[in-house]
This record gives sequence, C-alpha cells and structure tokens, in this order.
Amino acid sequence: MKKGFYPKLAFDGIRKNKKMYLPYILTSIGMVMMYYIIIFLQFSQSIKDAVQSSTVSEILGLGSWVIAIFSCIFLFYTNSFLIKRRKKEFGLYNILGMDKHNLGIILFWETLIIAVISLVIGLAAGIAFSKLAELVFLNLLKSDATFDLTVSSQGIGLCAIIFTVINILLFFNSLRQVRFSSAISLVKSEQTGEKPPKGNWIFGILGVFLLGGAYYISLSIKEPLQALTLFFVAVIMVIIGTYLVMISGSVLFCRLLQKNKKYYYKPNHFVSVSSMVYRMKRNGAGLASICILATMVLVMISSTTSLYFGEEDALSSRYPREINIDISTLDTQIYKNGQSDQIRSEIDEIAKKHNANVHNSLTYLAGVISGMVTDGNVETDVRNVYSGTVDYNKVFQFNFVSVDDYNEMMGTDYHLKDGEAMVYLFRKDSNFHGDTLSFNGGQSFKIVRYLDNFISQSDAAMTVVPTMAIFVNDLDKATQGMNDATRQHDSEPVVNFSWTYGFDTGLSEDEQIALSKDIANYLDGNIEKYRADTSSRMFRSSVESKEQNRLDFFGLYGGLFGLGIILSIVFIFAAVLIIYYKQISEGYEDQSRFEIMQKVGMTKNEIRKSINSQLLTVFFLPLIFAGMHLAFAAPIIKKLLLMFNITNLNLFIVTVVISFAIFSLFYMIVYKITSSAYYRIVSGAKEG
Repeated sequence: MKKGFYPKLAFDGIRKNKKMYLPYILTSIGMVMMYYIIIFLQFSQSIKDAVQSSTVSEILGLGSWVIAIFSCIFLFYTNSFLIKRRKKEFGLYNILGMDKHNLGIILFWETLIIAVISLVIGLAAGIAFSKLAELVFLNLLKSDATFDLTVSSQGIGLCAIIFTVINILLFFNSLRQVRFSSAISLVKSEQTGEKPPKGNWIFGILGVFLLGGAYYISLSIKEPLQALTLFFVAVIMVIIGTYLVMISGSVLFCRLLQKNKKYYYKPNHFVSVSSMVYRMKRNGAGLASICILATMVLVMISSTTSLYFGEEDALSSRYPREINIDISTLDTQIYKNGQSDQIRSEIDEIAKKHNANVHNSLTYLAGVISGMVTDGNVETDVRNVYSGTVDYNKVFQFNFVSVDDYNEMMGTDYHLKDGEAMVYLFRKDSNFHGDTLSFNGGQSFKIVRYLDNFISQSDAAMTVVPTMAIFVNDLDKATQGMNDATRQHDSEPVVNFSWTYGFDTGLSEDEQIALSKDIANYLDGNIEKYRADTSSRMFRSSVESKEQNRLDFFGLYGGLFGLGIILSIVFIFAAVLIIYYKQISEGYEDQSRFEIMQKVGMTKNEIRKSINSQLLTVFFLPLIFAGMHLAFAAPIIKKLLLMFNITNLNLFIVTVVISFAIFSLFYMIVYKITSSAYYRIVSGAKEG
C-alpha cells in the first residue's frame, strides 16, 4: 500500500467531518491551554512572592487535578459523538475490503493528528496567555506584577503526560467500538433507534427522592462544620438524581404529551415529540450533563464572587483592630496581680517608639470553654463533646467575660448579680434561645438579657463553631465552679483564659507589620518571666497584625475566586460543546425524517415551527433545573461561606441573582446559535 495512505485517509476524514471535529479539536486545545495555565500559576514565583504562603499553590494544585479528571471524562463523552458519526464511513471502508486492523490504523492516525494539534496549539496558547492570567491573578491578590515572560517546564511536562494518556485511552475506546461491530451494524448505526429505558417510574421516583434528600440536607443544616461534612454527599445525590430524573422523567414527559391528543396531533408537535421519543435516553443524559455543568458554574461563580467581594469585611471582622495581642493562661492571675496593666503599658511604650497613635483600644479577659448544649445543660467533657456521635448543631464555644469589661468596651452601665448572665450570640441564626444555662448539671446561670452588640472576637468571627459570649458579675467565681466540677483526664482545668489587647495605630502597612514584630519579640523574650510571676502551667502569646495577615486573606479568597473563574470557563466550554454536538448530531439524524415530512406536504414554515417546538420543549429544562438546584443549594453554600466569615446575606443574594441572569443570557445566545445550525443542516438536506 502506498506510503502515507493511512495518514492521508485519516486527515481527509477529519477534514470532511470538520463540523464535528473542529469544535472537538478547539475544545481539546482549550483544555490543554487551561491546564497549562493553572500549572503555570501553581508554580509561579511571582504569586509565591506576593502571597508568601502555600495557600494559593495548594488551591491551584487542587484545581489542576479537577481539570485533568474532568478533561478525561469530558473528552471521552464528546468523542462518542465523533465515533457515532464516523461509524457509517468505517462500515463502508470495511465493506470495500478494509479489515478491522486497517480501520485501527486509520483511527490511530486520526487520534495522533488531533493529539499533536491539540498539544502544540494548546501549549502555545497556554504560554501566550499564561502571563495575562498571572497578571489577572496578581490583581485579584492585590499585588504588583512584573512583565517578564516565562515558560513553565512543569506545565509543559504535565500537559504532555496527562493528555497523551487521555488520547491513548480515547484511541483504545474508539478501536473497541469499531472492532466489535459488524460492517452492517456500522453502516446502519445512525439509523438505529434507542429503546426507552425500562423501569422509568422506578428510576424517576428514585431520582426525585435523591434530589429531595439533597435539598433537605441543604435546608436542614444549621452549622458550617456539618455543612462541610455533608456538602459532597449532597452534590453526589444531586448529580445521580438529576440523571435519573432527566432520563426517566423525560421519557414519561414525552409519553404524557403523546397521550394529550389535542397537543400531540398537530404537525409541529407530532414530529417534534416523535423525534424526542426516538432518542430520549441519550437526550436525557445530554440534558442532565448540561444541567450539572450549568449548576457547577453557577455555584462556583456565586460563591467565589461572594468570597472575593466580601474579603475586606471578613478581614475587618477577623481582626477588629490593626494590632491584636492575645495572651493565654490557665488562671486569672494576669488580671489579679496587675500584670496585664504592666504588659499593656510596655506595649504602649513600644508603640510610641514607632510613632504610633494608640487609639480605639480594647482590653478584656475571657474564660473560654467548649461544650455541647442539651436542654439548657452544657456538657464540657471534651471526650464526650467531640466523640464520633457528636451533634454539631449543639456544640458551642463559650467566652465568659466580666460585665465590668463589657461596660468599659461598650460604654454601657449594666449590673448583674451572682448567678445572672447576659448573652451575646455571634451568629444570629444560632439555635440557642433558652433562659437558663447550667454546666455539667451544676453551676447555673439565669439569662437576664440577650445583647445586640459586642466587639468582634477574632477566631469567633470565623463562626466555624457557634460562639456565645456570656457576661457575668464575677469571672473568677463563675469559672471556678466549672473547673471544680469537671476536670480533664490530666487534671488540668477545663477553662482556658485569654487576655486580649487590641488597638489602632494610624501607621502605614509596613509600619504596622514592623510594630507587630517588635511586640511579638518583646513578649517572646519575657515569656519565662510571665510564667514565673503567674505560677501558671501554661502561658503563651500571639500578636496579629491586620496588615500582616491581609496577604494571607487575599491569597485565600483571591485564589479561590481565580480558581472559580478558571473552572467556570472550562465547564462553560464543556456545556457549549455538549449543546453543539447535541444539536448537530440530531440535525444529521433528522435530515431524512424532515425530508419525508416535506414530501408528504409539510411546509417549510411548519418544519421551522416543529424544530422550535422540539428545541424549546427540552432545551431550557437544564437551565430551569440548574436554577432550582442553585436555589436549594443556597442555604448550604451560605453556611460554608460562614467558615470564611462571609455574613453579608445581601451580597450573597445579589451575587446569585446576577450570576444566574448573566448565565441565562449566555445560555439563550448559545441556544440561538446552535438551533440555527440545526435548522441549516436539516433544511440543507432538503434543498440539496
């Protein structure tokens, strides 16, 4: 056989089927490009220098795995459209004398050509756009950027390995479909209809139950930790439920339309419904895939956008003052012997040396304990609280503060008696609303007032575990009872004390960071002295600067936002390609059907109406379902955002609404373009 025969045959096959192959090749190029870009960003020295932590690299590393796995699944899915379209051609080759070995060689060359084009152009595009992506990413991180162009050897190497493996798997999958099919079955593959799946009602009902269960999880979850645990369970339930409902439900829906004689026995509806029934199993799976991808885009965009635009509020809540000092002990001696006043005075002297204007200061001592609340009683034994059967809806952190400290910080004049308490809930949606609190069945407090205001307490602001500030008359007396009633197995008190001193400085960012470092050095240098003075078995300090932690915050929030954008682009590519292939492949399948209908008297206008009826009946189902999934996912997303201290409900709602509106507009544009392509294929066949 003439040298170069098989490569030429493979190239001609791709060229003649360019309507099918071109979008596939462009998407493969896009996948390679996006994978290279995310690897480039993961190992970017500029991003590492900007953030000075591994947070962003870890986030991008996770994203690279997501893209790699998704690329494999998606390319397999779309490749099935190509093979289905080419089976007739391969069947004719087989009839004309080519054996399965020869067909395998053609498939090999087709796969190789597509793989080389995708890798070369994808890597070139990735290298070309990587710097732009880096500049955008650094802008999200609020950092300056340089304009030097670099090439990532890791990106090139990993792209080559990942996509070579994917293409090898694609080749063997295509070879399997051709090798184990007869010549006649290959030729008639496009004419073979699909039987509606059996057990429609059973699968449909199961899908409804799965979706209902996932929605219930989202609506019933109260705490962020619980949301984190069950979120992925709910996601899997939604994916499986969507496929079952779309496949089975669409069949049932078509049957109901057929039973409706007034609707069904009209030219445009008769043709459209009959056509949908013909391929409903595949149609339902395609619609479910579009729905899942649309939902993923909407969830990622709305949540990461809320994170990004809420990061400044989250930072201010986490660090209520520019400089925040926390000193932890196992007793209240730091307050009793006036040592806290001495430390505060020495810190103020250090601040003066930095020309800081110490103002808006706050200082207080808090007794911290965790426990599980059941009917107003708090169990503080950590072995019980954090056992495997813990109900996270009932776990609280309690911060005991004297009413005198509260009055000083808030400018109030409250008075309490022993056994009385005022309560402030850091989370307004907390499920605690009792009028008494008892600890370990002993020490009890009567809640005389629920307060509306208190200062943000650093870690408590992140609201991973709901936190309750309890204001009492005598901090020592209130906490001593708990220490006497319950001791951990090592006999240490269960209440830890934390003295907090925070203030604003009026200094620049760099000056604030320098001041915080000097304060930390001062505290570290005197740690042994403090331990001796207080006779405490535990004494540790931490100094946090708002500006020092700003980069970490922006790194985390900006990194997640950037990853959300990258993955959303990938998933949008995928959704568009599935929609395109669905329309194009169905257009080719419907050519002969509409040609026959025209011969028996169906007008061109009736054909267009029939096409519109068919497309509109099913095309917008994914968008409707995606909107429904997003609406029910909102509560659990909101709980997850609480872990990042995003408490602005209005911001989240606005983000969700805008995201859905923009995506819906984009979806309609795609519908218009692909439906026109479908009509051109069908009408072209009749005219030609």
